[in-house]
Amino acid sequence: MNVWMSLQDPNTQWVLFGCMLLGLSGGVLGSFAFLRGRSLMGDALAHAALPGVCLVYLLTGSKSVGLFLIGAAIAGLVATTCITAITRHTRIKEDTALAITLSVFFGIGIVLLTFIQHSPTGNQSGLDKFLFGQAASLVSGDVTQMIIVSIVLLSITTLLFKEFTLLTFDPGYGRGLGFPMGLLDSLLMLMLLTAVVIGLQAVGVVLMAAMLIAPAVTARYWTDRLSSMVILAGLFGALSGMLGTLFSTQVENLPTGPMIVLAATCFFLFSLLFSPRRGLLFRLLRFLRLRKTILEEDVLCALYEWFELSPAHFLKGCSPESLMEKSGKPLRTLRRALLALQRKGMVDYRKSGGEQPGWIFTAAGLQHAHQLILNQRLWDLYWMNEQQYQALSIDPNKGDFVGQLVPEQLAPILRDLDSYGLTPKLSAIPHPVITRIDQKRKGVSV
Repeated sequence: MNVWMSLQDPNTQWVLFGCMLLGLSGGVLGSFAFLRGRSLMGDALAHAALPGVCLVYLLTGSKSVGLFLIGAAIAGLVATTCITAITRHTRIKEDTALAITLSVFFGIGIVLLTFIQHSPTGNQSGLDKFLFGQAASLVSGDVTQMIIVSIVLLSITTLLFKEFTLLTFDPGYGRGLGFPMGLLDSLLMLMLLTAVVIGLQAVGVVLMAAMLIAPAVTARYWTDRLSSMVILAGLFGALSGMLGTLFSTQVENLPTGPMIVLAATCFFLFSLLFSPRRGLLFRLLRFLRLRKTILEEDVLCALYEWFELSPAHFLKGCSPESLMEKSGKPLRTLRRALLALQRKGMVDYRKSGGEQPGWIFTAAGLQHAHQLILNQRLWDLYWMNEQQYQALSIDPNKGDFVGQLVPEQLAPILRDLDSYGLTPKLSAIPHPVITRIDQKRKGVSV
């Protein structure tokens, strides 16, 4: 059965729409839980719902989905209260309280489920789907409930977006402005619980946490703005619900809930690898580019200091062996860096023309190396006399020392540099030998 034919089935349409709504609302609310460091909250609420479902069955003997959801909601509220009470009235941290509550409630749920299974009327088939989900059982009434709940959750999030932003990043400041941060926190927890409850039937207790957190984590890789992150998380969640449902329709007996989670995981893995700012691939490329730049600058500085030892070195040029001794870098690494600098027009290898062969600066290379050495030695001077230069408000995180100062501020520092004997000896004005090399490189007759 191809995708288009499966979409003609009304039941598939309801399941598809319901799972997309679940992913949308879960992604939006999960963004706030993730940024607040409460990624485990959705998992705790989902696992806490199981004993509620089992108790409702034991009390009523009915397999009504509506009653199951009410029991799950009540159990989730009890779990939320327990987490809050443990955090506020003991020295136990919130993550520990979440783990304790999750384990205890889920353990109680498994015990009750086992008891029901071994009871005389223990046909518990209506309860199993709350463990791993059974999206195929969604009907129009279930999806209608999802639509209403999702619209309510998204509307509240839109209306209170600024307040939730304040709660996420600086609740203390919001409390100082007079906002009821405790009430907003409770409201957000209630909304998370509601999203968990409506998703139990589709993806189950075990996988519901992934529907809250995976889209939010994926969106975080693509943006630094909360508004964009919330939108992207909702989009990734909806796409996960759509793709998971469509894939599950193509193979017989393939569960929808796990396929939705796997689709969300694929989005996460793609973002982890290929996100322009935080993806591993681009971070590796930036690291390699930075390492190459640092190597080339180190070679330029070493070559400058070698020429600085004696003006006669300009007549000889610098052999790779001499540069290796000066820089302490392997010969193969030096050759690779020198060839890269040659392509950039910073250095050249003199093979003939009356002078001895060897590496020598071009005019642009000498000027660039002069600036690198000057900047490096100014930083050395700054760290030797940090207290003396505190009034200049120099930012150590910025690499450019000279660019942070006006000439009036820089002049006394340059005098101090000269008094220490650290002033670069080679002028940025090209040496006559370098001038001849540059002219030869440009094809000018000399």
